[in-house]
Amino acid sequence: MFDIISKTKYTYTFSIIVTLLSIASLFTWGLKFGIDFTGGTLMEVKFEDSVPANQEIEENLKELGLSSLIIQPSGNDAMLLRYASEDDATNQSVMKILEEKYPGVVQQRVDFINSSVSKELKSKSLMAIFWAVVGIMAYIAFAFRKVSRPVESWKYGAGAVIALIHDVLITVGVFAFLGHFYGIEVGIPFIAALLTILGFSVHDTIVVYDRTRENLIRSSLKEKFPDIVNRSLNETLVRSINTSLTVIITLLAIHVFGGESIKDFSLALLVGVTFGTYSSIFIASALLVTIYNWQSKS
Repeated sequence: MFDIISKTKYTYTFSIIVTLLSIASLFTWGLKFGIDFTGGTLMEVKFEDSVPANQEIEENLKELGLSSLIIQPSGNDAMLLRYASEDDATNQSVMKILEEKYPGVVQQRVDFINSSVSKELKSKSLMAIFWAVVGIMAYIAFAFRKVSRPVESWKYGAGAVIALIHDVLITVGVFAFLGHFYGIEVGIPFIAALLTILGFSVHDTIVVYDRTRENLIRSSLKEKFPDIVNRSLNETLVRSINTSLTVIITLLAIHVFGGESIKDFSLALLVGVTFGTYSSIFIASALLVTIYNWQSKS
């Protein structure tokens, strides 16, 4: 049996350092928002012949200096072009170049994403994450309401939420770094990834918590709480790692072989799932023991 709980000071130190670096990255560089959050244009064009490669179209439009340009396939012989501009003159310039390079190209539609709508999306995205965290904490407190010794049920929820905030902050910090140095933008898919990370991470945490609850019921009064938590972690360790590895391998395959439209989404999930697995094993349960130790000393 691994003595996981005894390594708490090392895991706490590692998590604090990485979390502080993530916060510093976020405040120094900030996230590079895509047109979902800044406003812009969505244009769909249909080609007469075969659809050219994304890189080829991007190279042809380079002279226009379009910011936040994203190109992705849309059905047969069609392409979606997203860029941060609501200027009709820019749209005409885009079509002029495309018509010169690809005779027979037809503009299917042009949609404008208003900046005020983008601000509303940003606000609603933050609220969605906030209420998801609140809901998770409330659910865990309710689910463990019959566990009263030696740590109250609401503290299980608090431990899980601290671990979730840890996972989300690190993921956001990584994308602030990637946005500054590699130009990776965040949009609605990134928010969806964060919400998915919350769900996956808390699922792993609840498995460990539930085993702790079962062992508390079955244990004798002589067995110490840290020993019960450590035993519960060891009993669920292989399951947690195997489950996470299958997800990580799948996400790696999507990131490497998937299209551009889901590349950043899968990357966010990769970061979040990896740290979510780590926090479920080394942070969430360790927090219960830390709370118990504080209570014992007071």
